[in-house]
Amino acid sequence: MDQIIRVGTRKSKLAMWQTEWVCKRLNEAGLKTEIMPIDTKGDKILDVAISKIGSKGVFTDEIESKLASGDIDIAVHSAKDMASHLPDGFELIAFTQREKVNDVLVSHKKVDLTDNAIVIGTSSTRRVAILKKHYPHIKTVDIRGNLQTRIAKMESGHCDALLLAYAGVHRMAYDRMIVATLDTKEFTPAVGQGSIAIEASNTLNENKKGKIKKALSHRETEWCIGAERAFLRKLKGGCSIPAFANTTLIGDRLYMKAGIYSLDGSKSVRTEQSDIKTNGEKLGVWVAEQLLSQGGDKILEEIKKTLNT
Repeated sequence: MDQIIRVGTRKSKLAMWQTEWVCKRLNEAGLKTEIMPIDTKGDKILDVAISKIGSKGVFTDEIESKLASGDIDIAVHSAKDMASHLPDGFELIAFTQREKVNDVLVSHKKVDLTDNAIVIGTSSTRRVAILKKHYPHIKTVDIRGNLQTRIAKMESGHCDALLLAYAGVHRMAYDRMIVATLDTKEFTPAVGQGSIAIEASNTLNENKKGKIKKALSHRETEWCIGAERAFLRKLKGGCSIPAFANTTLIGDRLYMKAGIYSLDGSKSVRTEQSDIKTNGEKLGVWVAEQLLSQGGDKILEEIKKTLNT
């Protein structure tokens, strides 16, 4: 009997879309799949900001339990949701080709960031910090839930627009609601934004793991996100830290833009550095060390005291 790859995922429409896309790639490679939806803490608690729940394991704890028990073989995640340090016994075995990394402004009406009375919904500390620094006139409100829930809340008057990742908006076919695509020089994205990450237990059969990697891995994306995740690990950061990093591969060199904001956007450090593509982790650590030495350590200390992380 042919082996079946049991694929775990959150139950949101976006998570299911991403999982179905992954399964299609696996099927095209000759592998049979079975999708197993799983409830996570982050999906159940929608009336509290992620930064207040705690960034560690919000969307992954229940799924990793299934990986550890062998109930599922792999898990599908948005790469930007993954903690900088995985628990012992787990690894990310593949990153899919990256979608456009930009943040976008989504609305049912005509708005832009220069509007004095605009209210923007976002659950991201990074996006809030950027707005406070560059657009201090803008009011923000925390809006959580799947994309469809957020749009419904916006249309009912909770806010005028949503600040989201292009990838999720595009995958859910809401491109028509994008009123602005934001420049990465100002709105540098979160680590891993735009890619799908595949997580597995270290005990996964090596033959099965190899087939999955071959079907799903995109080498250029892996080099770039490998550097970004090394950066985040050095900072010991997670979803609640307004740090950002985006890496591009040009020729044989990786170019990284990265930085850290204070929660209120009043303080920030950022830098741009490059190295050869095979030195991605070294580049990420080096960039993090630079930012920490330039005042990033004090910013992170203040953030952790505020959030009690």
